[in-house]
Amino acid sequence: MSKPMDVGDLRVGSYVILDGEPCRIVGLTKSKPGKHGSAKARVVAIGTFDGAKRTFVKPVSAQVEVPMIEKKGGQVVAMLPSAVQVMDLETYEIFEVPFPEEEKLKSKLVSGVEVEFWRILGRTKISRTKG
Repeated sequence: MSKPMDVGDLRVGSYVILDGEPCRIVGLTKSKPGKHGSAKARVVAIGTFDGAKRTFVKPVSAQVEVPMIEKKGGQVVAMLPSAVQVMDLETYEIFEVPFPEEEKLKSKLVSGVEVEFWRILGRTKISRTKG
């Protein structure tokens, strides 16, 4: 799920959808309106799931899609060879999530640990451990 938003309302640290991929904004510069055009914004973002750097330049009045991030709590049930099994603490649903890219977070994942996971555009990512 996503919602439209003006480019001029974006902030560093917020999220935007670029090339069908949710990305976190790490750089944002705005230019003043010129003699023959409107103000422009240059946005630099990094993909949430793939880590790729993406940029775009658009007028500040243009619309972009912003993802709706669902943040939930879960508990690690099992460590599989290719993924982590997580149980949602509200619905008790068990599902598989790919291993996180960060080695520090990956080393903390053991059976029984509570985690915070994000659901963005139908995909799931473990963002941090709790406690």
